Amino acid sequence: MKAVRRINNNVAVCRDNAGNELLAMGKGIGFGQLPRELTLAEVERTFYNVDERCFSAINDLPQDVMEFSISCADYVRNELPYELSANLAFTLADHLSFAIDRAKKNMQVRMPLAYDVEQMYPAEYRLGKHIARRVQKQFCVALPNSEATGIALNIINARLGAATEAEKERERQDDNMLEDVTEIIEDDFGIDIDRSSFAFSRYATHMRYLFERLHSGEVLDSSCVNGFRGIEEQYPREAACVAKISQHIEGEWDGAVVSNDERLYLVVHVSRLRIKGTGR
Repeated sequence: MKAVRRINNNVAVCRDNAGNELLAMGKGIGFGQLPRELTLAEVERTFYNVDERCFSAINDLPQDVMEFSISCADYVRNELPYELSANLAFTLADHLSFAIDRAKKNMQVRMPLAYDVEQMYPAEYRLGKHIARRVQKQFCVALPNSEATGIALNIINARLGAATEAEKERERQDDNMLEDVTEIIEDDFGIDIDRSSFAFSRYATHMRYLFERLHSGEVLDSSCVNGFRGIEEQYPREAACVAKISQHIEGEWDGAVVSNDERLYLVVHVSRLRIKGTGR
């Protein structure tokens, strides 16, 4: 293995004997004149297929946080049934470094997708909570509960794997249905929805979780919408719009049933989108 480019004294971009590029870590591995051949004893850890955008971040990350995140990424890989990107260790280190810094300064960041992530990705959310607890033990810093969501999102975004044809077709169906539903909202309220807005992103995420529940037959936990009981009376136009949306979904997808609880939750998202997601 040959070290060809220095990242810092302990990290270098290398090429293996087959000519493949990788990131190697080891004490003093990037020190001295490069390129140079490395012995196996010098190399402590290797990472293939790391996005080059991660390289520049490595120099800004505390070494202890980097090592901790590598350990966490290894743990996560052993706990999940799917393949994860080599970038996870580095994106997780970046996230945790900022999270620890915010916690020390008593700063909190809202995680608006916390409920959706917990419901849709329970395994990843559980791992997020586990890593947050490990941060407290390792760095003596208590992260807010919301950070479990941020950590889980890092894991979710690192998922790899080629989709099957059936999965690709379902994704196309979901994309088309999302556009259908959005157009129903636009027509009902006479608005133009800004599809680049945060409000739309949040609404689209909720819709995709709804679609996934409909595909899998999973039922929304009714306790999660108890606070929304009676919202149809407060927002009758949104409730009527949701009735049209539900009718359209059920008409297009055989066997799909949009429950009353799902409709309540959807009224909330339609209302938010109407207020905050318009382009004018």
